[in-house]
Amino acid sequence: MSPTSQTPSSPSSALTHLSRAPLDELLVELLQRVEDVMNTQEQLRGLLDAVVGIAADLSLDRVLERIVRAACQLADAQYGALGVLGAGPDRRLREFVTHGLTDEQRSLIGDLPRGHGILGAIIDRPEPLRLTNLGDSPLSYGFPPNHPPMNSFLGVPIRIRDKVFGNLYLTEKNSGDGFTPEDEEIVVALAAAAGVVVENARLYEQGEQRQRWLEAAADITAVLLGEASRDDALQLVADRGREVAGADLAVVMLRHEGGRLLVEVVSGPSPDGLVGAAMHIDGTAAGAVLDGGEPVVVDNALGEGRVGASGFPIEDGWPELASLALLPMRATGAVAGILALGWSTHSEQLYQNTDLRLPASYAEQATLALHLAQAQEDRGRLAVFEDRDRIGRDLHDLVIQRLFAIGLLLDNASRLSDLNEGAASRISGAVDDIDATIKDIRRSIFELSTTESRDLRAELGASVAMIAPALGFTPQLRTDGPVDSVVSAELRPHLLAVVRETLSNVARHAQATSAQVLLQVGDEIVLTVSDDGRGIAPGSRESGLRNMRERAESFGGTFQTLPGAQGGTVVVWRCPAQ
Repeated sequence: MSPTSQTPSSPSSALTHLSRAPLDELLVELLQRVEDVMNTQEQLRGLLDAVVGIAADLSLDRVLERIVRAACQLADAQYGALGVLGAGPDRRLREFVTHGLTDEQRSLIGDLPRGHGILGAIIDRPEPLRLTNLGDSPLSYGFPPNHPPMNSFLGVPIRIRDKVFGNLYLTEKNSGDGFTPEDEEIVVALAAAAGVVVENARLYEQGEQRQRWLEAAADITAVLLGEASRDDALQLVADRGREVAGADLAVVMLRHEGGRLLVEVVSGPSPDGLVGAAMHIDGTAAGAVLDGGEPVVVDNALGEGRVGASGFPIEDGWPELASLALLPMRATGAVAGILALGWSTHSEQLYQNTDLRLPASYAEQATLALHLAQAQEDRGRLAVFEDRDRIGRDLHDLVIQRLFAIGLLLDNASRLSDLNEGAASRISGAVDDIDATIKDIRRSIFELSTTESRDLRAELGASVAMIAPALGFTPQLRTDGPVDSVVSAELRPHLLAVVRETLSNVARHAQATSAQVLLQVGDEIVLTVSDDGRGIAPGSRESGLRNMRERAESFGGTFQTLPGAQGGTVVVWRCPAQ
């Protein structure tokens, strides 16, 4: 083939064209491309190592720290941060994890950003943002005092499925030339992988939290079905709920006769006099929970009288509550009470991380355990009543009839003519004794047939409730020790009379706003009634006090009236345990 037949695209023509280019430039370009390929491979290897590294932990806090650190290493950034978005409608930052700042720098900066300016721009429009100089942007708010200087910026959203979990912020590229498009691509890829890792960590923490709530509910059930008292079980409900939820306050309120909702127990710092107080129901959040059976969350709990709007009758003395969750306590049918959990401003993050469905389920399971314990107690009481009925029938059908027959035989024998007067008199006395025994047995049968509760705490509660209208409030009632087994039947009416007399005196003379009744049973039986009234005026009549003193002395005990530590009167009535 002749040379004139070669086409322009032939190898020789290409070589001719390359021959015109300087050899040094070709080598430089080749080396540059090789270096770019090596850098790309190194970045991809670094990205793979970073993804493996952040996926090696299931603790959400540590995962977030690993993500920020890995992003700084991949993009060669001096500072990094990951802002977690809140759940509110404004979608501002609720958590800010940083890298590159020392503890001293963070303390000097003060409050961390909440998501305004350039940070807010990525929140409002979740797309990557790359800036050569932060100060040149019209969205820049500037930096607070003591903030280190930052120029170059790269922000990338972290998504979990179709929702934005937070944003990854990088500043101050160490090379000084600003972040490149390649940096943006690698950080976007890291953010995509981080979304999966964060979701796995969140699911793991939710599973652990669910396990803790289930264990708490199992503890409540075990205690209620055991030998613990009702007050101890309710206190455990509040304590375990507060512990697992990370709350600062837990309150258990139960319904009583007449539809009243009373505060039974409190866990955590609370206002004085809260235990035993009657909740407001009409037009309050507590009433809405009782009527609707659904949880109600009160935000900014201490602002604008929201505590009162929740139903609590006491406004002062609360911790700095930010959020208050009122959870219905129900098993079947109507709501039996409310479990309230409160988080302070310092533990608001724990509230944000709490799935309220878990404590709501815990409240329902605790209520079910209460019902089961009550049913078990009712079954035991029914078994006692059945035994009493059987014993009563046996006494009536067997013992009394036999005694009656013996009495008739003895009465007939006393009429025999051959008996002397002394023997006849003794037989007649025996017949009278048998008649008295028959009467005693019949009285015992009648007492066995009564179904009234012999529970001393219930009787004390009835006495307190009887005086409550005159007082204008319901006194707090607490018992400590084996009150039913130690307090004798002979002592009970005197003890109840002292409670009624003391509370009546409080209603008539003390002008009190709260009162407490405490019965402690151990080596001694000690009844303490205290109030916050004006105290006992000098020269007051002591007829009622004298009666209470005489009741104590009749059982070998003592009676005292003392001034309260912060005003009011403390009445102490004690006697030895029989």
